[in-house]
Amino acid sequence: MPVNIRHIEITDNQQLANIIRITLEEFNIPKVGTVYSDPETDTLYEVFQQQPGSVYFVAEEDGVLLGGCGVFPTQGLPEGCAELVKYYLTSASRGKGLGKILMDKIFIAAKELGYQQLYLESFPDFSKAVSIYEKAGFRRLDAAMGNSGHYACNVWMLKDL
Repeated sequence: MPVNIRHIEITDNQQLANIIRITLEEFNIPKVGTVYSDPETDTLYEVFQQQPGSVYFVAEEDGVLLGGCGVFPTQGLPEGCAELVKYYLTSASRGKGLGKILMDKIFIAAKELGYQQLYLESFPDFSKAVSIYEKAGFRRLDAAMGNSGHYACNVWMLKDL
């Protein structure tokens, strides 16, 4: 069965929170000042349902969640700019092109929502992901934008859609 990309459902909350936290632990990313400690990490379905201008997609295969990626109008970002958020895949599903499929889906969705730019925050430890972002047209910034609350992040990037 091929990988299915779909909108987040309430039943995805716990699995997604686990994927996010396991990934951060795998790369020894700080727990404080990151998505790891955000209370919203456990209720992503509700967060994205309640926020106009946002969308979150998950990837699943044979009923198993492989990861997800979203667009969110983070407070403090410039007009027409949203944040690429909660972009995580299980270790077993990385390196197979799934990340690119999800990212391309997000670019289309962001344009449909009326955004002209996407911003993201990451870590040097996610070097493969950062390389993928650069290949997709993201450029590095010298400082954070918006008010994500993820003060531990130290890679900031922006892409014109």
